[in-house]
Amino acid sequence: MTTRAGFIALIGEPNAGKSTLTNKMVGAKVSIVTHKVQTTRTRIRGVALEGAAQLVFVDTPGLFRPRRRLDRAMVAAAWGGAADADVIVLLIEAHRGLTDGVQTILDTLRERVSPKQTVALAINKIDRVKSEALLALTAKLNDAYPFAQTFLISAERGHGVDDLRRWLAGQLPESPWLYPEDQIADLPMRMIAAEMTREKLTLRLHEELPYQLTVESENWEERKDGSARIDQTIYVMRDGHKGIVLGHKGETIKAISTAARAEIAEFLGRPVHLFLQVKVRENWMEESERYSEMGLEFRDGNA
Repeated sequence: MTTRAGFIALIGEPNAGKSTLTNKMVGAKVSIVTHKVQTTRTRIRGVALEGAAQLVFVDTPGLFRPRRRLDRAMVAAAWGGAADADVIVLLIEAHRGLTDGVQTILDTLRERVSPKQTVALAINKIDRVKSEALLALTAKLNDAYPFAQTFLISAERGHGVDDLRRWLAGQLPESPWLYPEDQIADLPMRMIAAEMTREKLTLRLHEELPYQLTVESENWEERKDGSARIDQTIYVMRDGHKGIVLGHKGETIKAISTAARAEIAEFLGRPVHLFLQVKVRENWMEESERYSEMGLEFRDGNA
């Protein structure tokens, strides 16, 4: 039997639904999903099987105009993921349409995409607009860029996702599978566990703070009874932030720890003992070690 395998980069503006689509394609939660934008910092790869094809999804950070060093690293990671992929899927939100941000992505695609790469369009959240508007938007976007194929989907509800996955499988090169059959992500478990805790922090805390903190799994101990002890550190930039994360009498950190522990245990399929501590590191966004831990490149200048 001929097998196929390759990399598929999902790109788009922040909050377009890339993480939701990755998780739906893979059938498990491998990527952080929140209502806040710019929550994906690293190129999380989810691995899905479709017939004799192995699809490796590169879930990139959202593409936006970078301001800080962390922003530049995230945007560079997104375009790096696209450059390495066999197929690129541009995901846009149906109700937002051809925004300035999407136009910038299209312009950059023209400059950066290799002739060997296939670029498809996926219009997401189609349940939010009427069919006439969808047809007009599809025509407008295909006039703006020569997409190989266009898909109308709802990543959250799963509409159109199977069609997209089948089509992607047929676009990949003939190749042995790149990962073991039972592997669904290539990130180290330490990093996936840290992302799960960061998701709980992002959901629980308000506005700016989530982008000014990071989580690292400092210690991972496999116990004889089959459980795992995980020690994680939450780095924040100010003393005031530490108080917000801890909450009144430690209630906030306790709730976050409980929620994160349950999700990590479910993902691992075994009991987990999770211990969180909060440390203030004013300049963590300027420390190369923090970027390495997130799988990002520490960089200066424009991405």
